[in-house]
Amino acid sequence: MKTPDTAPRRRSRDRWRWLAVLLFVAVLWGVVQASGLRGQLGLEAVREGFAAHRLEGFAVFTGLFILANLVHVPGGFFLAAAVLALGPLWGALTTYVAACISCTVTFIVVRALGADALRDFNHPIARRLFARLDAQPVRSIVMLRLVFHSVPALNYALALSGVKLRHYVVATLLGLPLPIAVVTLLFDTLAAWFGWVG
Repeated sequence: MKTPDTAPRRRSRDRWRWLAVLLFVAVLWGVVQASGLRGQLGLEAVREGFAAHRLEGFAVFTGLFILANLVHVPGGFFLAAAVLALGPLWGALTTYVAACISCTVTFIVVRALGADALRDFNHPIARRLFARLDAQPVRSIVMLRLVFHSVPALNYALALSGVKLRHYVVATLLGLPLPIAVVTLLFDTLAAWFGWVG
């Protein structure tokens, strides 16, 4: 049970955690913009880099995926680029591996900065959501992945939710294959219709 003076201290600590996360995102976004890296996060730039250097391309692809996740650039660009450069099967597999690595790195970085800051929300809906997440963390995260894939906002929210890293990683590994496969098939069909592949 909290003593009267621990609650204000916790609120103050949580404010600093939120500030650290927001400052991190703002600084990283500023660096990406100022350095010209923003241009490397586009579909064509990622596709060209991948096509030119397959092995080194995977490392660069994964690094850019991590950076994009941290600055809230959707991962769909990376899936599209991989499918165009490598075809649907290898493009999907490459994106799956890179997305799992990217989501995990994002979780670790954001958790280190913000801990479980979302637990500070003492609203009935938040309490119900956290109760469900605590009772069935893997199942809950798998369901979220099926809907939201590797969306950066989801990765940030889960990192700040207090969920354990091992549950997050297992659920990400289980939850990403189906949405990646569905989006790959959709994109591959569109690419064939519109002549995006040679």
